Amino acid sequence: MTEKSAKLTLPSGEELNLAMYSPSEGNDVIDVSKLVKSGVFTYDPGFMSTAACESKITYIDGSKGILLYRGYPIDELADKCDFMEVAYLLFNGELPNADEKQEFVDCVNNHTMVHEQLATFFRGFRRDAHPMAIMVGVVGALSAFYHDSLDINNPEHRSRSAMRLIAKVPTIAAMCYRYSMGHPFVYPRNEMTYAENFLHQMFSMPSHDKKPDPVLVKAMDRIFTLHADHEQNCSTSTVRLAGSSGANPFACIAAGIASLWGPAHGGANEACLNMLNEIGDVSRIPEFIARAKDKNDPFRLMGFGHRVYKNFDPRAKVMRESAHEVLAATGKKDDPILKVAMELERIALEDPYFIEKKLYPNVDFYSGIILQSIGIPTNMFTVIFALARTVGWVAQWREMISEPTQKIGRPRQLYTGSSERKVKPIESR
Repeated sequence: MTEKSAKLTLPSGEELNLAMYSPSEGNDVIDVSKLVKSGVFTYDPGFMSTAACESKITYIDGSKGILLYRGYPIDELADKCDFMEVAYLLFNGELPNADEKQEFVDCVNNHTMVHEQLATFFRGFRRDAHPMAIMVGVVGALSAFYHDSLDINNPEHRSRSAMRLIAKVPTIAAMCYRYSMGHPFVYPRNEMTYAENFLHQMFSMPSHDKKPDPVLVKAMDRIFTLHADHEQNCSTSTVRLAGSSGANPFACIAAGIASLWGPAHGGANEACLNMLNEIGDVSRIPEFIARAKDKNDPFRLMGFGHRVYKNFDPRAKVMRESAHEVLAATGKKDDPILKVAMELERIALEDPYFIEKKLYPNVDFYSGIILQSIGIPTNMFTVIFALARTVGWVAQWREMISEPTQKIGRPRQLYTGSSERKVKPIESR
């Protein structure tokens, strides 16, 4: 990271020389941290022009459709590595060799079980509670069950909590689904892979226990990989902000899950499936395409285009391949809703309007199709997202905690309320 400087002249005539850094990838960054000493702040709603931290984990170039984990392109990782290798990479900075991977997997497997009392904790929720509501509560409660590793200043404690989180979140996610269905909880099977074990815990029944279809396992593993991290998005920033107070890691990840629940963030693939159900039939697609092109119509096609990726979503190509593999394996190509999805995909890739506006199908479009084909209900989609993103959140949290210059987050504001005034007695108001 090289350093330059930028000059800022204030209305008072004071001139400030602000350090300007050139990162290994991306835009130059002006250090405005000294502005407070001159009595001014910056104003940046949504922090769209503000770098809140220094990180070595993930890099995105939305204009070029680039997503890198530790420098590796996401499509190469999804093609050549499994999720445990990607998790190791995000945690440690390098891809593991065979021995390192096995040691990492063994460590994760050592923590896949959850405390038996958690089953009682689940029964405190209504059966029809949204799975994300349960996830927020149960993950936050883990600190009450595993309080032997909550010293965030102890590297060993941080590592143990990290392993517990990525190992137990799939178990908890599956328990959320099983609880809502009235099915018995299924214990993890450590001879299975991470994705295989999750599907086993989701769908296995005592009366007909069988291993998940390898095609579905591969697709699920890719979903985990493609959603593992996405730079300083809303939920990741929430985890970092919560962590900056010294909160325990379970509380921080619960905060991230709560943030992810918002429909503008992690609920996009659920919104996409709801849209497909609203369209309902291929014959109605022209009507909805016309509405999407009408500037005066509030209807939006969900799952097309991306706030960050202005060219194409690099994850979508990988997901598209998996979506078609899953449709073939499950024999659901004749499902009317999935027929709508496939026809929308064809139109988006051929219609000049979509091409000009760069409204390509994104990762949420394809992941929703995959999850529905596997048999995962719509209200579980964001839970799957949270499961995958836990690895990225924990990696970002560990990086933040180990940063020597880390401070508690304290955003400023542009105050536009009343100036100081006196309180009148109640009879004079």
